[in-house]
Amino acid sequence: MVDAEKMMVFTAPSGSGKTTIVRHLLEKFEQLEFSISATTRSKRDHETDGKDYYFLTVEAFKEKIDQEAFVEWEEVYPGRFYGTLKSEVERIWNEGKFVLFDVDVLGAGSIKKMYGEKCMAVFVKPPSIEILAERLKARKTETPETLEIRKARFLKELQHESNFDVVLINDQLVDALADAETLVRNFFKLN
Repeated sequence: MVDAEKMMVFTAPSGSGKTTIVRHLLEKFEQLEFSISATTRSKRDHETDGKDYYFLTVEAFKEKIDQEAFVEWEEVYPGRFYGTLKSEVERIWNEGKFVLFDVDVLGAGSIKKMYGEKCMAVFVKPPSIEILAERLKARKTETPETLEIRKARFLKELQHESNFDVVLINDQLVDALADAETLVRNFFKLN
């Protein structure tokens, strides 16, 4: 069991390695549990409700917005909502675990604002925009147009860097993973 209700939120531009770091931490520390987001998008064949996402109708999602049931939420595209339910945070804390988030910059800011000192907000940053572009190209999922959009978004997200408790530069993944482990051990007081 954990002593306190705490959480850590990771955010980063796409291609910075945030998801890789979060997955590593979940494997390394059994005291951490990933916060499952709610969404209005359709469930894919390989996904399970309550494991991959909480799948809600647009009407049900809007009802929860009205009930102030979300820690943070965003309408990413018209009619496509994503958010973190307060009940998800409570579920994880009731299991005696710490909450681990992987969300966008605005969502991370909302979580930090709501939970204050109970939350450590970590901004994962590539060493340069050029390296970020190389990583995105290596994925082979980007067109030249989408690459430019992602680079512009990176520059916009970078403006929020100072709002975070820690900036974790992911130059060499092995070093970034070690640094993230140290953050977890120190913040949650784990051995």
